[in-house]
Amino acid sequence: MSADGAFDVAIAGGGIVGAACAYACSRRGLKVALVESDVLGSGATAAGMGHVVVMDDSDAQFALTRYSQQLWHEIAPELPASVEYEQRGTLWIAADGEEMDAAERKFAWYSERGVPCRLLTAGELSREEPNLASGFAGGLLVLEDAVVYPPTVALELARRAQRSGASLLIGRAVARIGDGTLEFEGGGQVRASHVVLALGADSVRLRPDIPVRKRKGHLVITDRYPGFVSHQLVELGYLKSAHSNSADSVAFNVQPRQTGQLLIGSSRQFGAEHTEVDQPILASMLARAVKYLPAIAKLSAIRVWTGFRASTPDKLPLIGPDRRDASLLLATGHEGLGITTSLATGELIADMLTEQSSAIAREPYLPARYADFDAKQNKEERHEVDWSHAGVDDGV
Repeated sequence: MSADGAFDVAIAGGGIVGAACAYACSRRGLKVALVESDVLGSGATAAGMGHVVVMDDSDAQFALTRYSQQLWHEIAPELPASVEYEQRGTLWIAADGEEMDAAERKFAWYSERGVPCRLLTAGELSREEPNLASGFAGGLLVLEDAVVYPPTVALELARRAQRSGASLLIGRAVARIGDGTLEFEGGGQVRASHVVLALGADSVRLRPDIPVRKRKGHLVITDRYPGFVSHQLVELGYLKSAHSNSADSVAFNVQPRQTGQLLIGSSRQFGAEHTEVDQPILASMLARAVKYLPAIAKLSAIRVWTGFRASTPDKLPLIGPDRRDASLLLATGHEGLGITTSLATGELIADMLTEQSSAIAREPYLPARYADFDAKQNKEERHEVDWSHAGVDDGV
């Protein structure tokens, strides 16, 4: 199977994006190989928050997140209980009048595009989430946003692909990709008509010429406190924080899990390549959480971890043919929206490989938009590309 190019597509990366690509392609009748060096659903998928969220930083971001959210709605009734899919809704919290104005603009924009949501007064906000601090101006509740447990989603999608005929090659690290080939560390290879690079932040190891950089994040998980919060809670100031030009930033983002635990985020760092917990960043992140949820200071945390988002300069992923290798398609650079946009990414990749039209325009996500990108721009000392932007995310 590895010598004669028997596969239609070989996918490097068994996280949620790679698994979604395998699932979508196998459903179209393509012969698929999904290759993962660790366990399925590891890496950024295992580190992520699991927030399925519609976002509107740009028309293209909205189109991709909304399309993918609707795909999540379609598949949700079929998912096993282990996926922990819950349509919790996102509650954007407006700390002051300026942020409430932003909430009203967001409400109008979403309403025009058919996204169910409603504005909350300060009193309604307190009734929805009694543990929030007092004095906030109000908020916006986006009703169809959901929560999932990403590692089990990746495993479920990979298993579905396998039932449709896909081959799962686990424990095989890819050393080189291109020319219709995945070459493995220690020897061996898989050949296919097309290969897909879905290794998230690690994609630049194999293709240093693509505009992807690691952006580190931290998450904390608490012990079980059922009912402490009911929705995914995000400060509208998140957008101001995430668009900061500073290398490091934190913002309030708390997610209730089906287990009764709380996931507490979030932070962003460029230039931090190590996996160790950064204590000053962690302290700032938790202080931000206490500002919004004072009683959270009394809860017990049981684990802290870090992970790396795959960031692009324009906050949009790279989905589609590589600029230099006709056999290679990219499915990376999702920043903190890989969980949300995984299903849409898989469908777009499958559409391209089967030469079918897509539900949304593909052009905003094609790697060709970076035709003039220089690999040297991935180095920290170069500032020709604006890497400062990022929106709310579903990851670390």
